[in-house]
Amino acid sequence: MKKILFFVCTMLTWLSTDATAKTLVVYYSYTGNSREIVNTLTSQIEADVLEIQPAEKGLKYEADNYALGTQLLNAIKANPNDAGSYPAIDPVTISPADYQNIIIVTPLWWSQMAAITQAYLFQNASKMAGKHVGMIVSSHSSGISGVVSDAERLLPHVTWMGDALWINASNHSNRASLIEDWLKTLNFDKEDTTMDKMYITIGGQTQSATLVDNDATRELVAALQNAPITVTLNDNNFEIWGSLGKSLTTKNEQMTALPGDIVLYNGSNICIFYESNSWSYTRLGHIDGLSENELRTFLKAGESNISVTLSLALSIGINTVKSEKLKDKKCYTLQGTLALVGQKGIVIKDGKKVAIK
Repeated sequence: MKKILFFVCTMLTWLSTDATAKTLVVYYSYTGNSREIVNTLTSQIEADVLEIQPAEKGLKYEADNYALGTQLLNAIKANPNDAGSYPAIDPVTISPADYQNIIIVTPLWWSQMAAITQAYLFQNASKMAGKHVGMIVSSHSSGISGVVSDAERLLPHVTWMGDALWINASNHSNRASLIEDWLKTLNFDKEDTTMDKMYITIGGQTQSATLVDNDATRELVAALQNAPITVTLNDNNFEIWGSLGKSLTTKNEQMTALPGDIVLYNGSNICIFYESNSWSYTRLGHIDGLSENELRTFLKAGESNISVTLSLALSIGINTVKSEKLKDKKCYTLQGTLALVGQKGIVIKDGKKVAIK
């Protein structure tokens, strides 16, 4: 008789620019195994916790020889890029874009990541772009290659921190020491990565972008350290693009650029995507935390002569003003999300850092 195998996939993301970076644990648990992992994990690290829930309650995924669970997984396999292939989940009020560290704990069904968790990752992949990710996989006895493949497909724009930790039925009771030892192997003491962030300002609105590490981005950062760069881009049906005004070292690869991706084309052109396109590009980075509809609005899709300013957080001066002076004016956090009314501290307004008292 077939057994449904439950895996725990823990995706641990770290941005080393902030020693007090917030951590979010997102999990789905069907039998309670994942919840046990979450309880153990959160006893070792400080984190907020969000539970993923299927929209349709009370389903028996294991009934009739696991017919329903298999049906959900087969639907995803048949068309993994279609949102309609994934099961509906309850809406959540916590966004992974607001956290620098994200841990996802999930069961895996029939050698794949649980369909409910896949649905969450599919919906939130753009908000997790640029994160540093580690993974714990827990199963009864089977290997973990299937969940690794699912995770890599669903999260193409993360940096994997190392090999996955495998927790199986025989060592599940020792999970506390296994997790503790594994956490020690991850390189949390990173060098200052402030320069892996770039800010993009269009029409007075600013969004952060996470840069990859290659010759092109290092050259771009060096140029931006001298001064922000303003370019004029035009719509091309799936992107806005135009001359960067300088040539950067190329490392072209055939890829499918996704919404939010930033690439270099022909060495001197910058392209920012709001839809997908396959071509040979040099990857530069990805805009943080925007949905496709939000990207279209921010990038002014369909328009011409779009003025786009690229800058670094450290190269933008900080002005100090009283909060009432910013009343009714949109401000953004350093993570590129809309700041709350009355928020204190450093925000971005009109492409500049402003300290609100």
